[in-house]
Amino acid sequence: MSFYFEIAKTQGKARAGVFHTPHGDIPTPVFAPVGTQATVKTIPPRDLHAIGATLVLANTYHLHLRPGDELVRDMGGLHSFMAWDGPILTDSGGFQVFSLAEINRIDDDGVTFRSHLDGSKRRLTPERSVAIQENLGADVIMCFDQCSNPTDRDTLVTAVRRTSAWAARCREAHPDDTRQALFGIVQGGIFEDLRAESAAFLRELDFPGYAVGGLAVGETKAEMYQTLDFTTPMLPDGKPRYLMGVGDPDDLVQAVLRGVDIFDCVTPTRLARHGAALTKDGRINMRGLTYATDRRPVDPGCTCYCCQTFTRAYLRHLVKAGEILGAYLLSIHNVHFLLDHMQAIRTAILEDRLPEYAGQFLHRYLHTG
Repeated sequence: MSFYFEIAKTQGKARAGVFHTPHGDIPTPVFAPVGTQATVKTIPPRDLHAIGATLVLANTYHLHLRPGDELVRDMGGLHSFMAWDGPILTDSGGFQVFSLAEINRIDDDGVTFRSHLDGSKRRLTPERSVAIQENLGADVIMCFDQCSNPTDRDTLVTAVRRTSAWAARCREAHPDDTRQALFGIVQGGIFEDLRAESAAFLRELDFPGYAVGGLAVGETKAEMYQTLDFTTPMLPDGKPRYLMGVGDPDDLVQAVLRGVDIFDCVTPTRLARHGAALTKDGRINMRGLTYATDRRPVDPGCTCYCCQTFTRAYLRHLVKAGEILGAYLLSIHNVHFLLDHMQAIRTAILEDRLPEYAGQFLHRYLHTG
């Protein structure tokens, strides 16, 4: 099999495993840096490899609009186009259609919207989303789904129904997972019965992996954790579980404890572009005057190039001066921080000490800084 998920160790609901793909093995739990436009912002593939990235995400909606999925296909697919030889995951474009585009009409067949680039009218259906992702050539592709307000039950009832129907159409359009693994997306907001309905339908379609969508989009952290408490047990034990769009360090710990294997988020690079750094003692704003003469690295003990080479004083200078190098170095650090965090979580599972690691990390991250 081109795609195969094996679980090496469990502790409670947490799992340490390996997701085998045609472009390499992905040790799990794993965090995937987001490369929306076929680039993880400011970080070249060489550096992604150096800091230990094993999976990156690219965005179907954005790449369809620019430069065009057919162009990417003709250039050899995303792996060749962006010079990243490791595994790639593409989302379906659904979240961006609903959150970024000026929507004209959502119906049972798909979505009509206007491009945020030039206002041109576009149509996205389950079949079209799959076709675009096949052109892009990612290893893992996603079913087209309807993402809605996680606390609006009336809207979610329709969204779950559509997501199920669209998943069946995506499965029919992509029946063979040999070269690209199609994941189903469970919707239903914070409501257990809706999540159960969605998960039950998707299990019957026997996807090689399952995502939990529609979280971290407006509900509280407590509501997200509660939703994961009842949703992950609804998913097959032997398939990878992917929580979409979540990347805060504390959320990663909490979600792994609840049985999640794969994560992605724009948080580390977005924070970097705004001059913020992730540390074991919480986020720090590198613009702060207190760092003007600070000779320490951003995060003492961190092994990334940024922390091994430069002081907080220099990083503050770069950020204040608007130098691109500042965004680059902080992006390297922030992504490395999350990758190192996930590796520490995985090791803790393998060594039967995840609760201790989680407790110590959360106490320090949430209560200091």
